Amino acid sequence: MQAKKRRTNSEIEKKSNPVAKFVREKRKILGYNQDEFAKRIGVGIRFLKELELGKETLRMDKVNQVLIFLGTRLEPVPYRDEDIF
Repeated sequence: MQAKKRRTNSEIEKKSNPVAKFVREKRKILGYNQDEFAKRIGVGIRFLKELELGKETLRMDKVNQVLIFLGTRLEPVPYRDEDIF
């Protein structure tokens, strides 16, 4: 069995959704590593890693827990045609 290849930061950034990118950038600006940040907010490290990697199926209450710590939250936003994948 081959070892899983670790993705580079640029590969992660290209595939990330806006929420993942926002959380990762804000965490770094605040000077936290993932473990410290997860503990500070009260979420698991695995959850935070999955969030920052852009996993599409996460609990919205937990995502909001992270976003509220950062002064924002999930809410409906009208999309523009160029936003459609």
